[in-house]
Amino acid sequence: MAKQQRNTIPGQRSQLALFLSLPILSWAFYDFANTIFSSNINTVFFPFYMDEVLGTNEVRQQVASTFISYANAVASFFLVLFSPLFGVWIDNTGYKKRFIVWFASISILFTFLMGVFAQFDFNLDYSGIPLSLFLVVISFVIAKFFFNSSLVFYDTMMADLGTKEEMPLISGFGVAVGYLGTIFGLLVYLFVSDGDFHRAFIPTAILYLLFSLPLFFFIKDQPIPKAQRKSMKFLDGYKEIVHTFKEMKKHKSIFTFMIAYFFLNDAIATTIAMMAVYATAIVGFSSGQFIILYLVSTISTVIGSLVFGYITKAIGARRAVTIVAILMIIALTVAVFATHQWMFWIAGSMFGISLGSMWVTSRTLIIELSPEEKRGQFFGLFAFSGKVSSIIGPATYGTVTLLLKDYGTLASRVALGSLIILTIIGLLVHLKVKNET
Repeated sequence: MAKQQRNTIPGQRSQLALFLSLPILSWAFYDFANTIFSSNINTVFFPFYMDEVLGTNEVRQQVASTFISYANAVASFFLVLFSPLFGVWIDNTGYKKRFIVWFASISILFTFLMGVFAQFDFNLDYSGIPLSLFLVVISFVIAKFFFNSSLVFYDTMMADLGTKEEMPLISGFGVAVGYLGTIFGLLVYLFVSDGDFHRAFIPTAILYLLFSLPLFFFIKDQPIPKAQRKSMKFLDGYKEIVHTFKEMKKHKSIFTFMIAYFFLNDAIATTIAMMAVYATAIVGFSSGQFIILYLVSTISTVIGSLVFGYITKAIGARRAVTIVAILMIIALTVAVFATHQWMFWIAGSMFGISLGSMWVTSRTLIIELSPEEKRGQFFGLFAFSGKVSSIIGPATYGTVTLLLKDYGTLASRVALGSLIILTIIGLLVHLKVKNET
């Protein structure tokens, strides 16, 4: 876990010993837990619920897409405000698990409340939209904000679990275990029938809590002694971030990658949020068919995460990110022009591979490029770069579907097509990143 413990490891651990060590296994199980939230709420059942309540025709389906997009953008906006401060908290206090416990617990609570509010009929509405839906959307925004906030601390914790050489394998293992959580989490579909998608919310909250417990109990923080901490006010975190930006010339490669990641994550975050509605409204999948498609895509993600852990170790994180970006471009192109379901099966599988692999390779590249004493701060900036794009991507998608709603399904195809351009820009910027180690 801590630096002291890493230094006592005699030689290189075997892969089995690495993956089965209690700290790494507990850390990976939190990926299992939070991916249940990400897939069930963010990708599948919340979009289905919104489409169920709002999407009564092609035009209102585009309005539902706009609601989903803007809700995701608002959650990301708040993360943008706070993620730089999170990184400074890590570097100043050494606490990671403490913040994960608090933030995950709040996220779990509001996921539970989504299920509670969705069952209420207040007999109040605004422009035909029931009050219960507004309460569900607000709860979703809060749950997603604290979910994403916990990931800043979770990602930084990875560096405490092993040596630099072990990072690609640990990262790949965590993502792979996480996406096994996706498969397990979709069992809540047994509680759902068409027209009752809100029934997935409360079981998801329970599973999210259950599989977070290993990290809560079996990983210990290694706090920085209070005598060594700096006196820090709320705005001091942002002052340090500004100072870090001023030192950009000293860390050119990591800032270049963050710009690239901005565009790459734009496509990732938007596709994750919109793929359920896109597949059902545009390509004609039923909810049951989409669950199967999502399972296949998830299996592709698990395989891709593990494989790219080894690829990253073999060729380096920088080259691995390049390969993943090319896969994303191909997958999005097939999805935009898909006219038959088999085409979307191909796109979904390819995007699944690139999704998990991007997280494996990007987290590893941040560790490779960042100095150890600023690693927490750079992970905060990493989240900052990704989450700014998580505002702009969904907001752009939602605006396109809103403005072109009268054109029906064409609106969603145009919105998804814009992500191809952003991914190409991200790839071109990434090609300028140079290894500094």
